[in-house]
Amino acid sequence: MSGGVVDRIDHFVLTVRDLAAACDFYSRVLGAEIVPGTKGPTAALFGRWKINLHEAGHEFEPKASRVSPGSGDFCLITTRPIDEVVGHLKACGVAIELGPVPRVGALGPMTSVYFRDPDGNLVEIARYG
Repeated sequence: MSGGVVDRIDHFVLTVRDLAAACDFYSRVLGAEIVPGTKGPTAALFGRWKINLHEAGHEFEPKASRVSPGSGDFCLITTRPIDEVVGHLKACGVAIELGPVPRVGALGPMTSVYFRDPDGNLVEIARYG
């Protein structure tokens, strides 16, 4: 087998206190399409990848050993100018915790802005270049 075992991220899971508030945030602030769960979790869909949203106390099996709302910390990449992202976040009433600041991602230098979702998960949006 040549190359790595992993090609890309398909999804990750966040445990949330209030599913409706999480769905509103990820659709209104980040532009996700919300796909309600029927036989599985509700998903915040971003094209070719998604965030599955598990409501605390109603998680799907199997799950992480110690699920907890607000324990996520992840980075999302944008192609928009970072100042435009900052303006959008402010217009949505999202408090910026840090940034824009220089960081180094998987592909090299990038500029990042940090904020929190309704559960306190740390969300980083970054732009390369």
